[in-house]
Order: sequence, then C-alpha cells, then structure tokens
Amino acid sequence: MSTPNLKPGRRWLRRLAWLPLALLLLGLLLLAAYAWQATPRQQGALRAAALPSPVQIERDAQGVPTLKASSLPALAYAMGFTHAQDRGWQLELQRRVGQGRLAEAFGAGALETDRFLRALGVRRAAAAQWAWVQQHGDPEARDAVIAYANGVNAGWRSQARPPEMLILGLDFEEWTPVDSMSWALMMAWDLATNWNQELLRFRLALQLPGASPERIHALLPPYPGDQYPAMADFVALYAGLGLGGAKADAKLEALQAAAPPSGIEGVGSNNWAVAGSRSHHGQPLLANDPHLGLQTPALWYLARLQAPGLKVAGGTLPGLPWVVLGQNETIAWAFTNTGPDTQDLYLEELRDAPGGGTEIRTPDGWQKAREVEEVIRIKGGSSETLRVRLSRHGPLISDAGPGQELLKGRDGRRFGLALRWTALDPEQDPLGLGLAVNRAASIDAYFDVMRRWHSPQQNMLLAERDGDIAFIAPAKVPVRQPGHRLHGLLPAPGWDADYDWEAEPIPFDQLPMERAPARGWLASANQKIHGPDYRPHLSHEWATPFRQRRIEQLLQATAKHDLKSLGAMQADELSLGALPLLPAFKAARGSHPLAALLADEIQAFDGRMRADSRVAPLFWAWVRQLTQGLLADEMGASLYERALGSNSFRNAVEGIVSRNDAAWCDDVGSAARESCAQQADAALDRALAELQQRLGDDVKRWRWDRLHRMKAEHKPFSRVAPLRPLFELSGPSGGDTYTVNVARVRLRADWVGDFYTNDHGPSLRALYDLGDPGRSQVMISTGQSGLPWSRHYSDLLAPWLRVEFLPLWQAPAQATLELIPG
Repeated sequence: MSTPNLKPGRRWLRRLAWLPLALLLLGLLLLAAYAWQATPRQQGALRAAALPSPVQIERDAQGVPTLKASSLPALAYAMGFTHAQDRGWQLELQRRVGQGRLAEAFGAGALETDRFLRALGVRRAAAAQWAWVQQHGDPEARDAVIAYANGVNAGWRSQARPPEMLILGLDFEEWTPVDSMSWALMMAWDLATNWNQELLRFRLALQLPGASPERIHALLPPYPGDQYPAMADFVALYAGLGLGGAKADAKLEALQAAAPPSGIEGVGSNNWAVAGSRSHHGQPLLANDPHLGLQTPALWYLARLQAPGLKVAGGTLPGLPWVVLGQNETIAWAFTNTGPDTQDLYLEELRDAPGGGTEIRTPDGWQKAREVEEVIRIKGGSSETLRVRLSRHGPLISDAGPGQELLKGRDGRRFGLALRWTALDPEQDPLGLGLAVNRAASIDAYFDVMRRWHSPQQNMLLAERDGDIAFIAPAKVPVRQPGHRLHGLLPAPGWDADYDWEAEPIPFDQLPMERAPARGWLASANQKIHGPDYRPHLSHEWATPFRQRRIEQLLQATAKHDLKSLGAMQADELSLGALPLLPAFKAARGSHPLAALLADEIQAFDGRMRADSRVAPLFWAWVRQLTQGLLADEMGASLYERALGSNSFRNAVEGIVSRNDAAWCDDVGSAARESCAQQADAALDRALAELQQRLGDDVKRWRWDRLHRMKAEHKPFSRVAPLRPLFELSGPSGGDTYTVNVARVRLRADWVGDFYTNDHGPSLRALYDLGDPGRSQVMISTGQSGLPWSRHYSDLLAPWLRVEFLPLWQAPAQATLELIPG
C-alpha cells in the first residue's frame, strides 16, 4: 500500500518540529567553537609581538608551566603571556580593582567601592611609584616589568576573550606597568589591619553606652600579657569636638562598608623553618601556607622560571612578573603578615575657602586643600565626578562616603577623615625588589635586598642550602612623635603636630631579625614577633597566638623533621583557640531536648575540629550565640555586625567569662540581671535550636563539614544564581580560625546568610627541602586554569582539601609551546 502524501501544511509542521533541535545543535557547535578559540594554545610555535628573544613554555600534567628564556625581559614576557592565557579574567578584574573601574563592568552596585578606591588613590599612588622607578629603579628590572606588560597584551590577543568578559560585554585594554604596581598595592591593602581597628574604636567611643577608654579596651583588649600605653581620654577628646550621634555613625558605617575588605581575622599565614640540626638529612627545611581569601580561580599561579642567572619556582601572582613565594637554587623564602602599625587615620577640620574649594586646618593655620577629580563611568553610559581632597597626611577617604564632610560637631565644625599609609609613598619599587629576591643566592644577599623593602611588612623566613635558617621583618615602619597621646590606635586631630610621624622610619638594623637559633627552628603565625624589651613600636594589632603556640608544640614534639612531618603540621586541626572557652562550654546546662543526647561528647570534646566531629559545629554555634549575648546589646546591631567582619572579639569574650564580668554579662535590654552562667546556658539552647534546624533531629548525623564548607568565590558569578554552579568551587572542610590548617569560621553571616562558610584559608601550601630540592612540594586551592571547561579549573581542589602536594620542580612536560619574536 502506498503512503498517502502529506498536505503541505503538515510537511512544514514536521520540518518546524526539527527547528529547536537544529538550533540547539547550532548553539552547541558555536559554544564548542568559542571554547576552542578561548583555550590557550599549548603546543607548536607562535609569533609574539614585542618579544625580545624566543622562549619555551613547557606545561606538565597539572598545567604548571616551566618558562625557559635567554634573557630576563623574555622570561618576564613569557610570564605575562602565560598569566594572560590561563588567568585572563583574573587579570582584567584585578586591573579594574586597581583603577577603581568596577561600576563600568558591573553597574551601579559597584559604585561605592569605586568611590573608595578613587578616594584612596590606588591608581594615583601606583602611577607615582612607577614614575619613581623609571627615574631611580633598577633598569634591568624596569625593562622586565615593561616586557611583562607586553606579554600580557600578547597573551590576551592570542585567544578569544574569557567567558566572563564575553558575558559582561567587555573588551581587553592594554595592560601597563602601572597596572602591575596597582595590584601590588592592592595586595598590601588586603594585608593592612590598622585602619579598620582605629575606625572601630572611634565608633565605639562615639556610640557605646557609658563609653570610656577602659570599657573600650575591655572590648578590644591588648595582646595577651601586654598593656596599652598611657593615652589621652579619647572619649572626652571626641566629645569636646562635639562628635557623636546615630547620624555620624551611619556615615562611618557607610564608609567602612564601601572599602574593599582588609585586616580580616583569619587572613594570616603560617611559616616555620627547621635547621639542619633538626632535620632527618642534616639540611634545612621550610614550610609556608599564606591564608588569604579563597577564590575561583585560585589567587596563586604556580610556575617555574629559568633564564641565565635565574632558576626559581613557586607561587606567582597574576599581575606580577616574578615568583612571590618559592625557592631558587640556593635559598627558599616564606612569608606571613606582620600586621604593623603603618596606617593612621586623621580627623581633618574643614572649611570653605575664599573663592571656592576647601581649606584644611594645620599646625600652621588654614591651608588650601589640593583637589583631584575622578570621573567614574557606570555601566549603561552614565558617569559621575568625584572630588577628592588631599591633606598633608594623605587622601580624605571620607570623600568616598555620603556627603563631602563626614562628621559635624555640635558647634558647626566640619571634619573629614584622612588616611596616612606608608604603602602610598612614591619612593618604592616592589617589582624590582621581587626580581632581586628571586636572584638572591644567599641569606646575606636576601638581607641586603630587604634594606630597600618598603611595604607590606612581612615575617620572612629563609633557609639556605648548606647553611642557616633566618627570620627578618623588613619594612618602612613609621615612628610617631613622643607627644602622640593616641599611639596610632584611634583617629587623631590632624591640626595638632604632636600626632604626626617622625621624618624617618624605624632604622633597618632595629627591625626584628634572628639567624641560626640554637633551638634549631623558627616560626611565625602573625603573633607578636618581639619580646617585652623591644623598644621601637611595631603594632598593637597582633593576631591571637593560638596557631603559633600549636606550631611550637609540634616542632618540639619531633626530634628530627622531614617533609612528611611538616605536611602533617599543615594538616593539624587542634584548635588551641577553643581551649580557653571549653570550661564554660562544658559547664553550660541547656534545656533543649538535644542537650542530653550530646552531653557525654561535649564533656569529651578536646578542641579538635575534625570534619566528622559532632561537637565542633555545636561549639562554634555556641561561641557565636554567646558573643552576641554578651556584646550586641551594648554595641548596637549595626556596629556589632560590622565589627564581626574583621574581629571575633575572642579575647574580649575570654576575659569576660574568665573574670565572670557581671557588667558585660547583663543584657541591658532586659529588666532582669543576667549572669555569665545564664548567658552560657541560653547560648547553648539557641545553638542547639539552630543546629537542629540546619542538621536535623538525629545528632548522630551531625558533622562539622556538613556546615563548614570551603567556598572559593568566583567574582562576579558566584552572586548570579544561574551561573554559580558553573563557576564557583567548594568542598567540605574541618579546622577553624585558630587551627594550623586554617579554615576560617564566620561570626558574621556571609552574603547568602551563612555563618559557617570557610572563605579564608591556605591559599598556597609549600614545603621546601634545601638538601634535595627535587623533593620540594607545593599546592594551590583550585587549579591553574581560569576557564571553567578546562580540567585544570578544579583538578587541584580535591588534593588541596586532603592536604596533598605537587612536585615543585620535577614534572615531565606534557606540551611545549615556543614563542618566536614577531
């Protein structure tokens, strides 16, 4: 039987039915074509404009490149080219941060951050520093920095734009040496601690009920065993200026919220060095794990660099041409943040100048403020002009906030807030010194380079083949006038010369340093790095010493160390920070039905923050609830929440609990008078209720890592729900803020409302063997690639979570690309 002919209309309907599938196939083909064009070329030969001489880029199985060049400029070019190939979006984002041009890409939601970055003057300072380098810097290093910028631009042009730029509709612009200087400055900002703490004390002085210096010191106590120096009654000082009130605090909150994060608790690092006398083979060993924000792709990029006179490997930072942390043929070096007092806030009194503009009060009378105009473009075509005034101390960062005057006194006086920060000084060459560090052939040579180091101050540990281990903390650290009655702890009157800095910083030879210690080891973990007799002032903002104490325990527990024992230390999850509060935690008696089910485990809890622990989540929920119960009523919700972004108040809570401080334990908002024991009991009930809701009724299924997950945020697509699964990486984690294997726990909710996100941790882990460099090991937190379809986007996440390592030096090449001039 023959098939009847279909009517023409039906034939067209059948053809149209295939259209969605055809469009889908076409879309997939276009996506595949785009992915192929955006994937870095890794084999063959490629001509590269402005390349000084040929280079080879050999990549191993994990995508780690070995760059081989016949000159330093060619090597720097190859580093820029490779950074652009694998981390194109990371470079573009970092460039926009340094320029204060985020709103141009992301819209008005980024405008406040742009205003702050423009007021702070990151780009202005970086341009001034590059101008200084061109006049006074090492010519060889300067030429290499220029070559690096050329390499970035060639790498960008060698492939299609990364997906973030395609989605956002952005095109590449030329990378310049000023962009590299800007990113070095932003890294220094990330490690800066003082201004946040100064502003917090200032806000407490203006807002805290019954405020007094003693009451504020109880909230922000000095380092354990220390005392604050005698200082002026700053509460009375600010009251005398007529400052205070909710309106003033709201402006301060807005200013603080606009600033990029800095000085966050848990952003620190560990490093330790073992002398040959304490190692299994008689040669030094060195370990390092810098704790920074966890992001996708990882902050660090692993690389091996080879050129005449230079052979070095380790962690590089896209945007900078050299190995920042690593090992060369004779030495290895490792950093932790010192947290020096290199930032001071100043209250600047302002008035209108005759004929327009602003005058600022100085010790010599009123002087006209220099002004700069910053045009901020906003996605969609609009723009705004920001007027930034510069005082003798530095930029008025308050010009980024609401209104041109941050504060007004009751008598009508007007005040702005200026920031003085050593990292903004023009006379510095961080990129040139980076090259000198990479080439240093001995500890002596390294120390000589550090005489010129400016900022940021770092606790630097070194180990030398067939030689010593050493510690040095170099930087240009300011010296305050003898009459400075606030000691850099709070904003000072800008018109009073007593609060100025001396002309010269602490002399290099007076900075903390140590070499070849008899005990056979050195270590730092952001703790106080000097004894009570040390006289130049470095900081009051040391991190709590829990990690340092645990590192010392582990170093002393083994007579002869090897890389295995050092790796086990980096994986250690005993939180000495939990121990001071464990007696109060175990004494708490909750009325919640689940309290009895966990009673025995609570009593047995020893502070080990294992991923499978049932008590670890309860302990941290209790700590947060207790802290809120003790402090939030006095501080007020806004100030309390803001402070938790960078300060856990752990020392304050320990002090209140240990001395049974009734004044702080009482809830000022209730008619009853609560005791510290009642606060602990109530906190336990609230914590159990919270975890019951989050983890369920069956406490046998509770685990720390069900709540406490490492999140490597992708910027900006972690905050775009449909795109988040494609770009963001995460995984379960143990540990806490105070374990050697740092996994920060929040007391302030993140942007999705989660209190347990681990978003700061070991961004890089490294173990260096000076006797056998082939055994040196390294690991980063996600992968080498910034392209989400690449297997190297996430292939290092799982081994990072397990505290495993890659070989630093010896890895067979899987692909080789030759760059040829032209």
